[in-house]
Amino acid sequence: MSLPAMKLSPLPVLLIEDEPAVMAYVRAALERSGYPVVCCESGVEALRVLENGSFLGVVSDMRTPGGVDGGQVHAWIARHRPDLAGRVVFITGDIANEETVATLRETGAPCVEKPFRVHQFIEVVSKTLGKV
Repeated sequence: MSLPAMKLSPLPVLLIEDEPAVMAYVRAALERSGYPVVCCESGVEALRVLENGSFLGVVSDMRTPGGVDGGQVHAWIARHRPDLAGRVVFITGDIANEETVATLRETGAPCVEKPFRVHQFIEVVSKTLGKV
C-alpha cells in the first residue's frame, strides 16, 4: 500500500514594498495565484530576512526607504544568494529614471511598471519564478 503523496508547501516570495496600499495589492495578487508571501517594508529589513530565509524569489520595489534600494538588494543577492539572482522581479512607478534604467540593464531582471494589472504582473512573476 503506497503512502499518500505529501504536497510540500511552496517556498514564499519575498515582497519588498514600502507603500502599504501597494503591498496589500501585490500580496493579494500573489496569494490568490498560490504564492505564499513574506513582506518587508525596506531593503534593510529584506537583507536581514534573506540572510536566513529560503525563498522562491523576490519581488521588490526599486525605491525603498532606509538607504538600501532594489538594485542594492539585487547586488547583495547576486553576491550572497546567487541561486536567487535570476528570480527577482522589480516593480516601479519610475521606469524613466536613469538610475532605474541602469539597474535594469545591469541586473537583467524583469520590471513591471506601476500601476499594473494583476494579470500582467502574475504573468511576469510566473515566467520568472515558475508557476506554483
